[in-house]
Amino acid sequence: MAVSISKFNAFTFFKLPSAWWCGVRLRHLDDNKAVVTVKHKWFNQNPFNSMFWAVQGMAAELTTGAMMIDQIKNRGKNISMLVANNNANFSKKATGKITFTCEDGHLIKEALDKAIATGEGQTVWMKSVGVNTDGVVVSTFNFEWTMRLKT
Repeated sequence: MAVSISKFNAFTFFKLPSAWWCGVRLRHLDDNKAVVTVKHKWFNQNPFNSMFWAVQGMAAELTTGAMMIDQIKNRGKNISMLVANNNANFSKKATGKITFTCEDGHLIKEALDKAIATGEGQTVWMKSVGVNTDGVVVSTFNFEWTMRLKT
């Protein structure tokens, strides 16, 4: 890992302030897995007394994006990244502490290897699953990331 968890969370304060103020926090990051938590509170809720879907989306996206940022930084290459597409499924009201986990880091490695070797842009779909403290899935997000080597 190129960056400590605390430094990454400080980064969110300056570069992703909406996520930081909503309580989105990175808890674990390695080459294969990222874990982010967020707690349901009055300022991130919807009118139905559960967490607003966009707050869940910020936490879910951070699991995928943190791994992408970390792996790009470790390569030492000038590589751009951008979310091109996403979809989500909401299966239960999100209340309490929600933990989002993505275990698709291996997909980033493969796409980065190919982007660097060929110079061509690559895309990768990554999944992040949010569970409540009872272990029940509340939402599942999929993000299509694009990456390309800058010249």
